Amino acid sequence: MDTSQDAAPRDAARETPDWLARPLILGAIGLAAGLLVHLILGNGYGGNLSTLEAAALTGITLAAGLIGFTLERRLWWASLIFSLVLALVGALVVAWNGSPEDWSVGEGWRTVSLLLAVAIAAPLFQAARDEGARRFPYESVHDHAWTNVVLWVACWVFVAIVFALAWLLAMLFDLIKLDFLKELLEKNWFWRALIGLAFGAALGLLREHDGVVRLLQRVVAMVLAVLAPVLAVGLVLFVLALPFTGLNALWDATKSTTPILLCCVVGALILANAVIGNAPGQERRFPLLRYGAMGLAAVMLPLAVLATIAISLRTGQYGFTPERLWAIVFVALACLWGAAYLVALVRGRRDWAARVRPMNLALAFTVCGVALVLATPVVSFNAISTRDQVSRLESGKVTPEQFDWRALAFDFGAPGRAALKKLQGSANAVVRAKATEVAKAKGRWDVEQGDQLDKSRREVAANVRMLPQGTVMPEGLRDAIARQGMCSYKARCSLLMRDSHEAFLLQESCYPKPEAGEASSRFYTCGDASRFVLVGAEWKPSHALERKPVDTGALHTGYAAGAIEVRTLPRRQIFVGGVPVGEPFE
Repeated sequence: MDTSQDAAPRDAARETPDWLARPLILGAIGLAAGLLVHLILGNGYGGNLSTLEAAALTGITLAAGLIGFTLERRLWWASLIFSLVLALVGALVVAWNGSPEDWSVGEGWRTVSLLLAVAIAAPLFQAARDEGARRFPYESVHDHAWTNVVLWVACWVFVAIVFALAWLLAMLFDLIKLDFLKELLEKNWFWRALIGLAFGAALGLLREHDGVVRLLQRVVAMVLAVLAPVLAVGLVLFVLALPFTGLNALWDATKSTTPILLCCVVGALILANAVIGNAPGQERRFPLLRYGAMGLAAVMLPLAVLATIAISLRTGQYGFTPERLWAIVFVALACLWGAAYLVALVRGRRDWAARVRPMNLALAFTVCGVALVLATPVVSFNAISTRDQVSRLESGKVTPEQFDWRALAFDFGAPGRAALKKLQGSANAVVRAKATEVAKAKGRWDVEQGDQLDKSRREVAANVRMLPQGTVMPEGLRDAIARQGMCSYKARCSLLMRDSHEAFLLQESCYPKPEAGEASSRFYTCGDASRFVLVGAEWKPSHALERKPVDTGALHTGYAAGAIEVRTLPRRQIFVGGVPVGEPFE
């Protein structure tokens, strides 16, 4: 606990007089930031930014945001220096990562990592500034962190309200043919500037009314604390049920086992901290809430260990990818946090909160440092993934047909492209041919997903009933159905081979058995049967009614002369049980 002498500087910082100019200052900063962002983006949305533009955009956004959240009349210069230095660091990190056009799929996690480091650094600075020294009292850090989160959400709600009112007024004036406001709101420079102005002004106004913010903070904390026992009961029952259900059910149910478990750990962490508060005086004393928080602390490590097993099985089966390496990082942090909470609970028991608070602070510093490092290219997950996947290919663990060529070409960044170029000279003829083919692809969707397509082929072969019975499905037709994503997983189908050049695919789900008491006559709600035709040597899906070239001159002459008539023509249409299905296709 803080002594009264230690708390004096912090209390003095909290009790500074109102700064009436702050809403105007922050509104102006937000307006300027919005206009500068527009100058960088132009009329686009950041799809083709250069390295310099991306770095400048990051620096401007971070500087404006950090100044808004940290600026105080007391030691205002310290807030400016901190904000500008951290914004410069963020801009340099983005510049180090190169042009966004060259970023891989997993590269976005670097941006998330950078923002996480900034979000943690801000309350640490605010606490040290209030102390007037390099001290980080847990109560102050925790309080600033919660306040910043509440302010962030409240400001975006205010921005949404501003835009709703602006569009309401625009529609109102448009009723009397005055569309100037509507036209302004449709201009990129205006709505970007309006976002900055509204966010900055809202931030300034809310920070001038600390009582309102603290009330919101207490309400949010109370609501989360009440939810703690609910989540605790669910997670404890889940962990206790595992010895009876076995772990295999976790891996068989979904491919998202690791993300689900990590979300549970994060939820447990947030709700447990809502109960224990930032000081003994703010801890929830109601037994149900206290024991709920203790239950959450107890299950965090088991859940994190399960997530570790899940990602280990996944990487052991399919190798490393940037996304899986990021998942490993998150799982490691979850295990670290879970272990800290379990140790605090075992050693402190009912007084575990007093032990876990300083651990929270130490872990915050750790995560901030790790996040900042991972935001840079110092550790290249793309290079690690490329080496692992190419090694699996060359060792024969995966065949060239099963290999994820799409990921190598488009998801692993520069290391993946370099490896693809190297594989074009492989001694293995199949690998060499496939690498050469993939290198010519203009986009990721031009490359077939080897393992997924192979799985779809097997599912089509297992799920399709051939009609007439005994008919053999052509291999090319099976591939065409697999590429369309039909008859996959447990979806049963029937394939009618009209002849060697034409086939019709019907989904079993469109022909359910009528329930007892259900009317025997009802509207047919499924679409037409899927038609496939052999064009040259390739099977392709064909629309029910294909448009063919027509003589437009004859059409015009006939229409002008009134030569319009109705003719009776033979038609071709699918019949199931003597009942016509869908529309005629010829």
